[in-house]
Formats: sequence, structure tokens, C-alpha cells
Amino acid sequence: MKFGQVEDPSKIDFTLPKDHPRTKEILSRNKSGLENISIGCAKWNKTDLKGFYPKGTKDELTYYATQFNSIELNATFYGMPTPEQVQTWKEKTPADFKFFPKITNTVSHFRRLLNIDDVVTQFATAVLNFDEKLGMVFLQLHDNFKPKDYERLEKFVKNWPKEVPLAIELRNTDWFTDEEILNKTCDLFEENNITNIIVDTAGRRDMLHMRLTTPNAFIRYVGANAESDYDRLDDWMRHLTRWKEEGLQNLYFFVHQNIEKASPLLSAYFIKKVNEDWKQDIHIPKMATESTGTLF
Repeated sequence: MKFGQVEDPSKIDFTLPKDHPRTKEILSRNKSGLENISIGCAKWNKTDLKGFYPKGTKDELTYYATQFNSIELNATFYGMPTPEQVQTWKEKTPADFKFFPKITNTVSHFRRLLNIDDVVTQFATAVLNFDEKLGMVFLQLHDNFKPKDYERLEKFVKNWPKEVPLAIELRNTDWFTDEEILNKTCDLFEENNITNIIVDTAGRRDMLHMRLTTPNAFIRYVGANAESDYDRLDDWMRHLTRWKEEGLQNLYFFVHQNIEKASPLLSAYFIKKVNEDWKQDIHIPKMATESTGTLF
């Protein structure tokens, strides 16, 4: 994941900004407490996650799902999943595993939210076959998709099938730097129960808008392959603990790296912190070279 990559991470101020004033109010609406914690990587293929899989691993997803409770499913961005493929993925994972599929790029990048009813229907029909293992679908718009096309976004949101939970990632800086646009867009998301994705990556600090539109925090964390990656996770733990106290309902936290083989290490570190600070018992991924040891 090269998005937001910088030449020298030591020159970046990684401090998390203050919450948007609306966030606390959104969280306070949840009276049921914390329900789900999903932490994982973006991929399960052996080429990217070098050193994670034991020698002789025949099915990467089956093994991955013994170590993590969720996956940010980027494979569906590059090709439309079929119901049969979704069923196969579902059957390879345990009962409590969750998939977070990215909407195919035909919708977001090629057609740019125009004339997409057929593709959206096909995609939604396929991913609904995950049944109880469907965490949340997400749309990632191109960084040149700007507020001038707000009407396209509005139509997409209002027409989205309500039975499929949805999060949206906006990338163009104008969505965040223009307060009027930000408020208008977030109001749209709130009214339609759309989760506003937060991206934490070195070169795009503007995407840390800290503006929740549902009591769900969907965070895409991009490490810089630097020691500061762990300090940043500590900072997130402190921040999320406050959100939990304010009413956080679901945490979806997915770790990326420009060198992806470090993603399981960072994910395991973060899981360990969540277990310690929130008194959870989420499985901590194991070392590929040790049958009983863990990454930490």
C-alpha cells in the first residue's frame, strides 16, 4: 500500500488530532456498550505476508483465520466476487470470523459512481452470502473524486441496499479542509447510517478527520515501517479507550504496511494492547517458526 508513503517518516508529526466536536455526541447514542472488535490485515496471500505462514501451509486463508478474527478483503476491489467464491471463503473460516470486502473498482474508479446499479446489485448479492460473517462493506473513492461530484455520492448513499452495512473512505483533501463540505457529507452519512472511515498514514494527515458518523470506528492504519509505528498504535489505544468510554459500539482496525510482511507483527502488538487494556481475550497471532510462541 503505497498511498501516503513518505521518504522520511521521522519528519512527520504522528500525533492524533482532537476529535471533531460531533464525534462524542454520535458515540453517546450507543447504549449497548462495546459489541465487536475486529483486528486484522488487508491480505492473506503468502507473497505479501512473508514469514507469517508455517512451511507447508496449503491454504493461506484457512491458516490466517486461525490467527486473526477478521480480514479487510481487498481482493474484491480488483475483481467482482461470485456467490460461489464468497461461499468458499466463508466455509474456510471459523464461526466468529468477519470479512470486510472492498467494493469493486468498477463502481469507484472506472464508473465513478455513475450508471452503477447493475454492478452494485451484483456485488451486494454476492457478499450477502457471507451471512453472519459479513462485517462491513466499504467503498474507497479515488483521491481525485472531489466534492464537485457530491450529487453522485449522495445518490449512491441513498440507493445503497440498507441490509448491507457500509463504510466510505473519501480521499480528496477538499472533503476534509472545507468545513461546510465536511459537515454536509457527514450529515448525509449520519442520516443513512454510513460509517466514515479514518485513514492514518504518514503522508496524508488530513485524512485523520476524527469525525465518526456512527458509533463504529473503522480505521485503516498504515505503518511506515519505522519504530514510530508502535508508538502510534499506543496513541490509538489511548484514543480508542476514550471512545469506548464514550459509547463505542464496534471497532474495526486494519493494519497495512508499505512492506506488508510487517503487518502481522503490528496487528499482534495492537491485539496484545487491546487484551491488556480492555480485558479482552482475542487470540494473538503465532510465529510461523514456533508452534506455541506468539509474535509478542
